[in-house]
Amino acid sequence: MITANAFRARFLPIASAVLVGLAVALAAPAAEADSILARIDLSDQRMKVFVNGRHTATWRISTARRGYRTPVGTFRPGRMHVRYFSRKYNNSPMPYSVFFHGGYAIHGTTAIKSLGRPASHGCVRLHPENAQRLFSLIKQNGKRNARIVITR
Repeated sequence: MITANAFRARFLPIASAVLVGLAVALAAPAAEADSILARIDLSDQRMKVFVNGRHTATWRISTARRGYRTPVGTFRPGRMHVRYFSRKYNNSPMPYSVFFHGGYAIHGTTAIKSLGRPASHGCVRLHPENAQRLFSLIKQNGKRNARIVITR
């Protein structure tokens, strides 16, 4: 028979190590979670980009024009394509596409003069250089560590 003191001496260090390991494992993903945040304001037609909680860029965008809609909510990036062409809208180029909700994506545009006002069929359009920057940030940090928030 083992005494209470002997039990504590033998198993307490093991239990402590397991608990510390569990705490570290649970804390690690939280430290990396949402390291990239793209905050899109439909009323302002701007995207603010945050990396590890720090504001790093503000870019003009174009979202849905009258008769179309850009979904509102919080999303994770889905499929990503350096080169993509819209099957629905006349093979229009969508460079550096980051799909976030079905067929909706953040992507570059050649209609740079329209940035800053609603002009799309629902996607979030960016200057191609900014689309490439966002694409690279998400690719480097992982889609699981990125979030897209769209507000009115």
